Amino acid sequence: MKIYKVVNIEEADYGCEESSCGARALVLLESGDTECKVEMSEDWIAFSGIDTGKTVICCEDGKFRRFVKVAAAVIRKEENGVKKIFATQRGYGEYKDKWEFPGGKVEKGETSEQALVREIKEELDTTINVGEKIYTIEYDYPDFHLSMDCFFAELTGGMPVLKEHEAAKWADKESLDLFEWLPADMSLTEKLKTLL
Repeated sequence: MKIYKVVNIEEADYGCEESSCGARALVLLESGDTECKVEMSEDWIAFSGIDTGKTVICCEDGKFRRFVKVAAAVIRKEENGVKKIFATQRGYGEYKDKWEFPGGKVEKGETSEQALVREIKEELDTTINVGEKIYTIEYDYPDFHLSMDCFFAELTGGMPVLKEHEAAKWADKESLDLFEWLPADMSLTEKLKTLL
């Protein structure tokens, strides 16, 4: 897996834009000391949100997608001898009403752990202690590639207050299959069944 930064996007002016393949563009990519130009349709560039300064990745299907790095917290507690985890239901966007593990985008200069602490404070108005890393999920959504670092976490600042989510529930491993999870989060639920 190679990650590139988009240096420049320019129109491809060799007549292809008038053919059945639609308007094309040449995207200049840089990774370390390597540069390459990749031809992409302007429709794909607009759909995937690829733009100058963004990070992209070449996925298994051969398409370049915007690269998004996020972190997710598997907040856990034990109640009457039963281990439970905290799940939230999205209240916005294309995947509204789907369930996920709280967290968010890792900003430039942040570690995944720092991003989690910040995101949980912003989304749930509470604090957490970030524990061991579970693993990293790599998932290709239609318009972007998601790389999600997943960590166990414990609440340290009181009960969460929902600021961006519609609902939240504490779930044990038997109830994980009852939720309609975001596609990337689904693989994490399978792993959690063996860890809880």
